[in-house]
Amino acid sequence: MTVFEDLESQVRSYCRNWPVVFDTAKGSRLTDVDGHSYLDFFGGAGALNYGHNPEVLKKPLIEYLTRDGITHGLDMYTSAKGEFLTTFEDVILKPRGLEYKVQFPGPTGANAVESALKLARKISGREALINFTNAFHGMTLGALSVTGNSMKRGGAGIPLVHSTPMPFDNYFDGKMPDFLWFEKVLDDTGSSLNEPAAVIVETVQGEGGLNPARIEWLQGLRDLCTRKGILMIVDDVQMGCGRTGPFFSFEIAGIEPDIVTISKSISGYGLPMALVLIKPEYDQWGPGEHNGTFRGNNPAFVTATHTLRNWWTDDTLEKETLRKGEKVEEAFNKIIGDNQGTEMFTKGRGMARGIQFEGEGFAEKVASKAFEQRLLLETAGPNDEVLKLLAPLTTTDDELDEGLAIIGESVKTVIGS
Repeated sequence: MTVFEDLESQVRSYCRNWPVVFDTAKGSRLTDVDGHSYLDFFGGAGALNYGHNPEVLKKPLIEYLTRDGITHGLDMYTSAKGEFLTTFEDVILKPRGLEYKVQFPGPTGANAVESALKLARKISGREALINFTNAFHGMTLGALSVTGNSMKRGGAGIPLVHSTPMPFDNYFDGKMPDFLWFEKVLDDTGSSLNEPAAVIVETVQGEGGLNPARIEWLQGLRDLCTRKGILMIVDDVQMGCGRTGPFFSFEIAGIEPDIVTISKSISGYGLPMALVLIKPEYDQWGPGEHNGTFRGNNPAFVTATHTLRNWWTDDTLEKETLRKGEKVEEAFNKIIGDNQGTEMFTKGRGMARGIQFEGEGFAEKVASKAFEQRLLLETAGPNDEVLKLLAPLTTTDDELDEGLAIIGESVKTVIGS
């Protein structure tokens, strides 16, 4: 690993927790150069909802490349893009009664967020934005301005302005009515709150600690935005593409955001790709007003098309994801019941699940112990207090049982030490 330490920037992070050289991957497992197999409950931070190298995607991808299909296309018309758009409309949008225009920004979640924020300001003519406590939306300057984590914000090196944080669901442990503060300052001409262009929200805060918003809270936010003439942006970069069960994480609340950002698992194969979904009346971009050299990643369009056809033409995956999520929650509750040395509780929704530890450093210690048994897990939350599970949705029950057993053993070791 000398070459990495000698040449790669100090900014590297995940490799510090998992100091091995990985070589191959299949399904829910990675293999290092020494032939050791690791169970992957990290899932590319949510970019591998369908596992590593799924055959149903690899075959059409290879066929596309071997026939010299276009790889780089900016925003030119290509057959791969056209096939994706048609499939996305037929499989995802129409069955849900949703009508959105599709923007291809740069192929990252942060760029999708930047696009959404810029468009909201253009539509409304306002500069101010509303974000929520413990939110995470990306590492570029606009996305950081609506992100909560102080360490990440500190890396900007300049003041991050034009955004005001509001309390996310249950921030006050139920001691304050939903949106009491938000609506009060909106209506108070003496509050000094600038009239906002948009609200940006995650239905489950991933990096913020797997904090799920209640259905009624999301519905209340939608209603408030409608009444006050504020655009609602749902950041579905990590929780979309089936992570919480349905394809869009906001479906459970029966709401329709004005703008939606999608990335991570939209390609299905881990290839860079992002979408911004825009209600037709708000598609007010001028040609090239937001662009990027790699917004036309055609191999990603190919795998995305086959992902939708293979997993989203019925509700089988959605039901399996919800079932597996309940299985994980049940196992986590048993782990908590079996280890009374520190306060813990479960968090999350669907197959985005975690255990929050009240003891300092416990989550990181558990993740470290799990890695010793060749299980990959990350931590989340403002103080890395949450052990975070983002296993591929296609992880088998046997693999789930194996990983959950390792987590149980790791918690027992850490709590008992």
